Amino acid sequence: MSKTGFVKKMAADGVTFVIREADEKDLPSVTDLHAYNTGQHKPDYWEETYHRYGDSNEGFFYVCEIDGAFAGFIIGEVRAWEFGSEPCGWVYTIGVNPEMRLKQVGTRLFETVSDEFRNAGVSQIRTMLHRQDNLNLSFFRSQGMMGGPYIELEMPLD
Repeated sequence: MSKTGFVKKMAADGVTFVIREADEKDLPSVTDLHAYNTGQHKPDYWEETYHRYGDSNEGFFYVCEIDGAFAGFIIGEVRAWEFGSEPCGWVYTIGVNPEMRLKQVGTRLFETVSDEFRNAGVSQIRTMLHRQDNLNLSFFRSQGMMGGPYIELEMPLD
Protein backbone atom coordinates (compact mmCIF):
# COMPACT_ATOMS: atom_id res chain seq x y z
CA MET A 1 0.00 0.00 0.00
CA SER A 2 2.84 2.36 -0.73
CA LYS A 3 2.07 5.88 -1.81
CA THR A 4 2.30 6.11 -5.56
CA GLY A 5 0.84 9.48 -6.45
CA PHE A 6 -2.52 7.79 -7.08
CA VAL A 7 -4.88 9.89 -9.21
CA LYS A 8 -8.14 8.65 -10.69
CA LYS A 9 -10.22 10.78 -13.06
CA MET A 10 -13.75 9.87 -14.05
CA ALA A 11 -16.83 11.55 -15.44
CA ALA A 12 -20.50 10.87 -14.75
CA ASP A 13 -23.61 12.93 -15.44
CA GLY A 14 -21.54 15.85 -16.72
CA VAL A 15 -19.35 15.98 -13.59
CA THR A 16 -15.62 15.27 -13.72
CA PHE A 17 -14.24 13.78 -10.52
CA VAL A 18 -10.57 13.72 -9.60
CA ILE A 19 -9.79 11.35 -6.75
CA ARG A 20 -6.24 11.41 -5.46
CA GLU A 21 -4.14 10.65 -2.43
CA ALA A 22 -4.59 13.28 0.27
CA ASP A 23 -1.86 15.84 0.69
CA GLU A 24 -1.02 17.90 3.75
CA LYS A 25 -2.50 20.95 1.99
CA ASP A 26 -5.90 19.19 2.15
CA LEU A 27 -5.97 19.18 5.96
CA PRO A 28 -7.72 22.56 6.40
CA SER A 29 -10.52 21.43 4.05
CA VAL A 30 -10.82 18.04 5.77
CA THR A 31 -10.78 19.67 9.22
CA ASP A 32 -13.38 22.28 8.23
CA LEU A 33 -15.68 19.70 6.63
CA HIS A 34 -15.47 17.45 9.67
CA ALA A 35 -16.20 20.44 11.94
CA TYR A 36 -19.20 21.39 9.79
CA ASN A 37 -20.57 17.83 9.87
CA THR A 38 -19.91 17.11 13.56
CA GLY A 39 -19.54 20.45 15.33
CA GLN A 40 -16.05 19.37 16.49
CA HIS A 41 -12.99 21.29 15.27
CA LYS A 42 -10.03 18.91 15.72
CA PRO A 43 -7.02 20.05 13.65
CA ASP A 44 -4.52 18.08 15.76
CA TYR A 45 -6.51 14.89 15.24
CA TRP A 46 -6.57 15.38 11.47
CA GLU A 47 -2.86 16.17 11.38
CA GLU A 48 -2.16 12.90 13.21
CA THR A 49 -4.61 11.01 10.98
CA TYR A 50 -2.94 12.38 7.86
CA HIS A 51 0.48 11.25 9.04
CA ARG A 52 -0.87 7.79 9.86
CA TYR A 53 -2.88 7.16 6.68
CA GLY A 54 -1.97 9.79 4.12
CA ASP A 55 1.74 10.20 4.66
CA SER A 56 2.64 6.55 5.28
CA ASN A 57 1.81 3.08 4.07
CA GLU A 58 -0.77 2.38 6.78
CA GLY A 59 -3.86 2.75 4.62
CA PHE A 60 -5.75 4.90 2.17
CA PHE A 61 -6.61 8.59 2.54
CA TYR A 62 -8.21 9.97 -0.61
CA VAL A 63 -9.78 13.28 -1.49
CA CYS A 64 -12.17 14.10 -4.30
CA GLU A 65 -12.17 17.33 -6.25
CA ILE A 66 -14.72 18.65 -8.71
CA ASP A 67 -13.50 21.46 -10.95
CA GLY A 68 -10.51 21.91 -8.64
CA ALA A 69 -12.71 22.35 -5.55
CA PHE A 70 -12.48 20.04 -2.53
CA ALA A 71 -15.58 17.83 -2.56
CA GLY A 72 -14.88 15.16 0.05
CA PHE A 73 -12.57 12.54 1.53
CA ILE A 74 -12.43 8.92 2.65
CA ILE A 75 -10.04 7.01 4.92
CA GLY A 76 -9.61 3.26 5.24
CA GLU A 77 -7.16 0.44 5.75
CA VAL A 78 -6.85 -3.32 5.53
CA ARG A 79 -6.66 -5.04 8.89
CA ALA A 80 -7.37 -8.45 10.39
CA TRP A 81 -6.88 -8.54 14.11
CA GLU A 82 -10.45 -8.34 15.39
CA PHE A 83 -11.46 -11.61 17.09
CA GLY A 84 -10.55 -14.00 14.31
CA SER A 85 -11.67 -11.78 11.48
CA GLU A 86 -10.19 -12.52 8.08
CA PRO A 87 -8.35 -9.56 6.54
CA CYS A 88 -10.88 -6.99 5.41
CA GLY A 89 -11.10 -3.38 4.38
CA TRP A 90 -12.22 -0.90 7.03
CA VAL A 91 -13.69 2.48 6.11
CA TYR A 92 -12.96 4.73 9.07
CA THR A 93 -14.61 7.87 7.85
CA ILE A 94 -16.07 9.57 4.83
CA GLY A 95 -17.01 13.21 4.46
CA VAL A 96 -18.69 15.01 1.58
CA ASN A 97 -19.18 18.74 1.13
CA PRO A 98 -22.94 19.24 1.72
CA GLU A 99 -23.23 21.29 -1.48
CA MET A 100 -21.94 18.31 -3.45
CA ARG A 101 -23.78 15.43 -1.76
CA LEU A 102 -26.07 14.70 -4.69
CA LYS A 103 -23.21 14.58 -7.21
CA GLN A 104 -22.11 11.01 -6.31
CA VAL A 105 -18.94 12.18 -4.54
CA GLY A 106 -19.37 9.67 -1.71
CA THR A 107 -20.12 6.87 -4.14
CA ARG A 108 -17.02 7.63 -6.20
CA LEU A 109 -14.83 7.76 -3.08
CA PHE A 110 -16.33 4.52 -1.77
CA GLU A 111 -15.84 2.77 -5.13
CA THR A 112 -12.22 3.93 -5.22
CA VAL A 113 -11.34 2.66 -1.76
CA SER A 114 -13.26 -0.57 -2.50
CA ASP A 115 -11.09 -1.10 -5.58
CA GLU A 116 -7.96 -0.52 -3.50
CA PHE A 117 -9.16 -3.05 -0.92
CA ARG A 118 -9.74 -5.60 -3.71
CA ASN A 119 -6.26 -4.87 -5.08
CA ALA A 120 -4.89 -5.57 -1.59
CA GLY A 121 -6.50 -9.02 -1.71
CA VAL A 122 -9.51 -8.63 0.57
CA SER A 123 -13.12 -9.42 -0.28
CA GLN A 124 -15.03 -7.77 2.59
CA ILE A 125 -15.52 -4.16 3.71
CA ARG A 126 -16.59 -3.04 7.18
CA THR A 127 -17.32 0.21 8.92
CA MET A 128 -18.81 1.25 12.24
CA LEU A 129 -21.35 4.04 12.76
CA HIS A 130 -23.38 5.52 15.55
CA ARG A 131 -26.85 4.01 15.25
CA GLN A 132 -28.35 7.52 15.03
CA ASP A 133 -26.02 8.64 12.21
CA ASN A 134 -28.79 8.39 9.63
CA LEU A 135 -26.90 10.29 6.93
CA ASN A 136 -23.94 7.90 6.85
CA LEU A 137 -26.06 4.85 7.61
CA SER A 138 -28.23 5.63 4.57
CA PHE A 139 -25.16 6.23 2.44
CA PHE A 140 -23.43 2.97 3.35
CA ARG A 141 -26.65 1.00 2.92
CA SER A 142 -27.07 2.58 -0.53
CA GLN A 143 -23.64 1.15 -1.37
CA GLY A 144 -24.82 -2.36 -0.47
CA MET A 145 -23.54 -2.57 3.10
CA MET A 146 -25.64 -4.20 5.83
CA GLY A 147 -25.30 -5.50 9.35
CA GLY A 148 -22.52 -8.05 9.70
CA PRO A 149 -21.69 -10.95 12.01
CA TYR A 150 -19.96 -8.90 14.72
CA ILE A 151 -21.51 -6.99 17.63
CA GLU A 152 -19.84 -3.95 19.17
CA LEU A 153 -19.92 -3.98 22.98
CA GLU A 154 -18.98 -1.19 25.37
CA MET A 155 -19.22 -0.02 28.95
CA PRO A 156 -18.42 3.21 30.79
CA LEU A 157 -15.20 3.26 32.82
CA ASP A 158 -16.31 5.73 35.48
